Amino acid sequence: MDIFIGIDTGSVSTNVIALDENINVLFSKYIRTKGQPINSVKEGMAMLKEELDDSCVVKAVGVTGSGRQMIGLMVGADVVKNEITAHAAATTHFYPDVQTIFEIGGQDSKIIIVKNGIVTDFSMNTVCAAGTGSFLDHQSERLGVDISEFGDLALTAQNDVRIAGRCTVFAESDMIAKQQYGYSKADIIKGLCDALVRNYLNNLGRGKTLNPPFVFQGGVAANKGIIKAFEDQIGHEVIIPKHFNVMGAIGMAIMAKNQVEHSGQSSKFKGFDFINLEFTPKSFECTGCANSCEVIKVINNGKTIAMWGDKCGKWSSSI
Repeated sequence: MDIFIGIDTGSVSTNVIALDENINVLFSKYIRTKGQPINSVKEGMAMLKEELDDSCVVKAVGVTGSGRQMIGLMVGADVVKNEITAHAAATTHFYPDVQTIFEIGGQDSKIIIVKNGIVTDFSMNTVCAAGTGSFLDHQSERLGVDISEFGDLALTAQNDVRIAGRCTVFAESDMIAKQQYGYSKADIIKGLCDALVRNYLNNLGRGKTLNPPFVFQGGVAANKGIIKAFEDQIGHEVIIPKHFNVMGAIGMAIMAKNQVEHSGQSSKFKGFDFINLEFTPKSFECTGCANSCEVIKVINNGKTIAMWGDKCGKWSSSI
């Protein structure tokens, strides 16, 4: 059987998936990155290898996420793309009529506008963590509520509580104040969900026309309180994909499949042996000009095997 691998490596989670030739998900693994993207990818790929039998042949690999350059080099990726392209590729495959994609992950959030299957506009928030998975994790710990129950509890709220959602610091301070006023945890959590969605739409959706169908993906799409807040504020149903938390990886597997099939070339995949190799990333500041680029290099067995980050190509083209 031919399989196609997609990897999405981010600061919070690393997702590894495998598709068959009909874009059915055969394997899906969500792994906490814990500041070690190389190790998390190795872990996910080792699990995938255990699941495969001798009849499986890896035909293409695609990589996205904040660590995509390094991971793409490590595994031998056929396609390396940004998260916007990856998420749009997966969503438009499963929902061809989609016009607005909401994506909220562990450390950032995005709105993607689609017309006739083509991305026409997008916005990203990579500066403030308000509304992201890591912020919700922190608040669930502070309130003593398991994150898996966070959204369900919000649906039981009896009172409307307005929480400042424009900043993590302000939101947390406001929540503490509302606790002191005697509001229940359910009321406060619902208020937080409403505030975070309001902030998301006001910031990322500013100046954009948001049309249905709406698809919501990313790890935060598991939170029923956030889903309800979206539907209340946009006045429309929000679709949650079956594989909502690994859509970026699925999109990369789809693009890698298309790339290899259209080009007729063999995959660059290096095989699963890389799991046992050591890859060490290092960086330095180039002083060759006023740009002062931070250059990243990857070392394997004492040899520099790749470099990137230089605007002029002085170092990346030397390998």
